[in-house]
This record gives sequence, structure tokens and C-alpha cells, in this order.
Amino acid sequence: MNRTVLVTGSSRGLGSAIVKELAQQGFKVVINYYKSKDAAEELVSILGKENAIAICADVTNRAEVDALVKKATEYFGQIDVVVNNALVGFKFDPNKQKSFTELTWEDYQKQLDGTLKAAFNVVQRVIPQFIERRNGSIISIGTNLYQNPVVPYHEYTTAKAGLIGFTRNIAAELGQFGIRANVVSGGLLKTTDASSVTTPEVFDLIAQSTPLKKVTSPEDVANMVAYLSSENADGITGQNLTVDGGLTMN
Repeated sequence: MNRTVLVTGSSRGLGSAIVKELAQQGFKVVINYYKSKDAAEELVSILGKENAIAICADVTNRAEVDALVKKATEYFGQIDVVVNNALVGFKFDPNKQKSFTELTWEDYQKQLDGTLKAAFNVVQRVIPQFIERRNGSIISIGTNLYQNPVVPYHEYTTAKAGLIGFTRNIAAELGQFGIRANVVSGGLLKTTDASSVTTPEVFDLIAQSTPLKKVTSPEDVANMVAYLSSENADGITGQNLTVDGGLTMN
């Protein structure tokens, strides 16, 4: 593909599945991590230093994002695709999820920062090189929960829903420069670190509710991300593409 993809929060879980699929399809990958240094470096050892680099950065911190993009650009020459995947401090635990009356605005703010502020920091920092080359792709990881809140994860779902407005405005303004922006909204994934505490009953309910009678896997979402990163998807922008076995239908 000869394209370089920066994937935030990609040392574990869905992010790890995304970088593995991208590398398998010939992309160069920038593995961003915050705390999981060993996991990130292990991925680099598997994929090879000619294909991958691991860079530590808190994507909610603009100075660290500036350093991340600078180092990645120097290593591979340019960044062609950004995948906003990082998830800050959230677990899909239906038994411990706060009810709306128990939530504080700080709970919401944490997810808004981890989702929207992080995406804002990364996208705004990388946009100048996209505009200069008149090409680039921005992919943000959303959720189907905003359409079908099987469990009302209020703060998480609200922040992810905001990504759609964020993405469509970017697509509308920057399409003139050949820049595309899309959202990939997966179902509850089986299984990542964030969903490791999800009860079997919830997974069973979801599986029985989908036309395909299956729960979405990280690889299902990774395949869509790889497609949107490729030249095959150069005509797609401003879309929210749902990968959930047909549980929600647009």
C-alpha cells in the first residue's frame, strides 16, 4: 500500500488487531501507547522495525501529540492515515456502570477528553501535511451503542456520538484537499480489555439479536479500518460505517 497509518491506543485490544491487519496488508504502522510499553514493543518485534514504530504519548496532551506526530513523520517520512482509537479509562461493565443520577459531569468530561479532545489534538496536528499533499484519511472508532444502547453507558456513548459530528464537519471542510474522514462504529467487541468484564449474558443477548447471530470481533472492525485506509476507499467520506453483524441498520 505504501501508506503509513498512525493508530492511537494501539498496543492492546482493538488497536492491536488494527495494526496487525494493516501490517498484513502492507501498510507501515505507528503504534501509539500510553502505559503498555512492553505490549507495544512486542508488536514492533513481531511486525519488524521497517514496518512499525512504537511511540509513547498521552493523546489528550497536545504537546505529547506534537512530539508523537513529529517522531512518526521523521521515521516514515509522512503520515497518510490517522485512526483515532484510544480509549481512556472505561470498562464495559454493566454491573458497575453508574446510573444517570449517579454520574457527575467529571465522568462525562473524562470521556469527552479521551474521545473528542484526543481526536482534535491528533487530527489538527497532522492536517497540515495532508493539505500539503492534498491527500489523507481520518478514521475514528465509534460505537453502535449510540443507536442501540443495550446497556446505557451514558458518558462513553455520548462522547462517541460526538465523533460523528466532528468527523462530518472535517469531511465537509477538508474534502477540497482530498482529505477523507469517516467513523467505524463497531458493536461491543468480544473480547478486548475494555469488554473483559462484560457478562456472558450481555454477549449472548447481543449475539441472538443480530442477523448474523454473532458478536463483533476486533478483527471485524480492523478489516473495515484497513479498507478505509486503502486506495479502494478513496471515494468514501463523511460516513458512519457500522460493523455489528446487522444489529443496527441504517
